[in-house]
Amino acid sequence: MRIKDQIVLITGAGRGLGSEIARSFAGESARVVLNYRASEEAARQLAEELGSDRVLALQADVTNAGEVAALVKAATEHFGSPITTLINNALPDFSFNGDLRSRAEEIHFAEFNAQFTGVIGGALNTIQAVVPGMKDAGFGSIVNVGTNLFQHPVVPYHDYTAAKAALLALTRTFASDLGPANIRVNMVSGGLLRTTDASAATPEAVFDLIASGTPLRKVTTPEEFADAALFFASTWSRAVTGQNLVVDGGLVMN
Repeated sequence: MRIKDQIVLITGAGRGLGSEIARSFAGESARVVLNYRASEEAARQLAEELGSDRVLALQADVTNAGEVAALVKAATEHFGSPITTLINNALPDFSFNGDLRSRAEEIHFAEFNAQFTGVIGGALNTIQAVVPGMKDAGFGSIVNVGTNLFQHPVVPYHDYTAAKAALLALTRTFASDLGPANIRVNMVSGGLLRTTDASAATPEAVFDLIASGTPLRKVTTPEEFADAALFFASTWSRAVTGQNLVVDGGLVMN
């Protein structure tokens, strides 16, 4: 199914990386559902920017299965067709500051549990909500947003990294389970991006250090990251499932 014929749900799309992924899909003429939890004004402004006839902003906390089901129902009724691509981008609250994170000898399981609930619980709710429609359409692409930190753990984001590693396991087991229905499940993993809400406070020296460690000698942009999500939604990846594509300029090589 060509991207212009698809309905794409992007969670956490009100700001940051999610908004750039939304712009990329809208630029390919897809119909786009912008999910937000609290960023209502930003999401509605983005919908206006991208064209409200093909873009719909809907509120839901992805950790609430009932709210997610209601969102998917509303989007399907609005566009008259089921969601065919899901981008799991939403994150629970997290401070991306290594100096403020709990170290190994002091972190509590409650911190891990909060990330597992948001990352795994949120992905489970959204996937289960969209799969029936994907099966009806005979096509589905699910893209989970990961991180290169579980291969290159340079900051003590223990809870966040563990949850994203678990999301890769879910990506692969769900790819195996849903493959017979022609539903593909993949992951796109980035590192430090220039620039999102998560990296807004990052000193320029850190960007320079990361860039110097990549073969491309630059830090990946949100737009470049979004290109990989487009690939997994397109017919160009029709035989690809259960994969983790690291988009970080070659800092991490699989």
